[in-house]
Amino acid sequence: MPDPAHERPEPFQSTGGKASLPAAEAESVGALAATPEVPGAPGSPQGTGAQPVGRARSLWSDAWHDLRRNPVFIVSGLLILFFLLVAVRPSLLTGTDPLDCDITMSQEGARSGHPFGFDTQGCDVFARTVYGARASVTVGVCATAGAALLGGVLGGLAGFFGGWWDALLSRVADMFFAIPMLLGGLVFLSVVPSGSVWPVVGFIVLLGWPQLARIARGSVLTVKQADFVQAARALGAGNTRLLLRHLAPNAVAPVIVVATIALGTYIALEATLSYLGVGLKPPTVSWGIDISEASKQIRNAPHMLLWPAGALSLTVLAFIMLGDAVRDALDPKLR
Repeated sequence: MPDPAHERPEPFQSTGGKASLPAAEAESVGALAATPEVPGAPGSPQGTGAQPVGRARSLWSDAWHDLRRNPVFIVSGLLILFFLLVAVRPSLLTGTDPLDCDITMSQEGARSGHPFGFDTQGCDVFARTVYGARASVTVGVCATAGAALLGGVLGGLAGFFGGWWDALLSRVADMFFAIPMLLGGLVFLSVVPSGSVWPVVGFIVLLGWPQLARIARGSVLTVKQADFVQAARALGAGNTRLLLRHLAPNAVAPVIVVATIALGTYIALEATLSYLGVGLKPPTVSWGIDISEASKQIRNAPHMLLWPAGALSLTVLAFIMLGDAVRDALDPKLR
């Protein structure tokens, strides 16, 4: 005769592969299952892979977060990408050789296949406007990179070490500041035999680095007094580690802002020097050269001036707008 004790169900018994619970325990488990999950809590579906709430972001991630929502940055960035693409691959927009001219088409207006008309020599204005982006953008980008690198390194070292190095750099920078950019370009480039982009780039770097050096020096002086730099020094960090790991990443933001704004200014400076005849020279295709030639015929053929001048103005405006957007994103006082 079977024992009645063996017939009582166990508190937790599996039947047919499914777990069954007593009524009281099932109600308790059901109440727990019905409890809403806290988003972001460990173990919740919403919390899987999510970052903790209130996690601090770095300066660069915070700036990128703001830039992505800034319409000025988006518009200027798209314009700059377009001009960079045109400068690298002008054949994507036109298959016409900008140096292939027909004098019989001199100063003719727009027609099929030539939407911008022709210049005095019978060259296609559209092709020259497209190919002119290469020289102007190359001068602006290379001059800005050279001035930022030279000025950033010299200014950063002067601000970090101080003493006689700082005094020497300040006096040398003052001497270069006393030379006007335009006047210096007229004197410097008038004795340079070549009319390519590199003498223009070298001149702009020569007179452009002091401004960025002062920005870098002031930024390093500010960051050098921060607590984390003093703590790293107290822990035995050397000068090289302090410069590369602590000072440079936190002091470079103002230099980037000023360099971005200066890039548009350097493009305009190249066009001005080419307009005056001391910058780029033919057969180099440049907006400044085309504007100089078109200014003589502005009454008879205004289209010769309209398109290269418009492209130059739009490029300079795009870089200045980008610099303003980057400045607003990287300046903590504007948050």
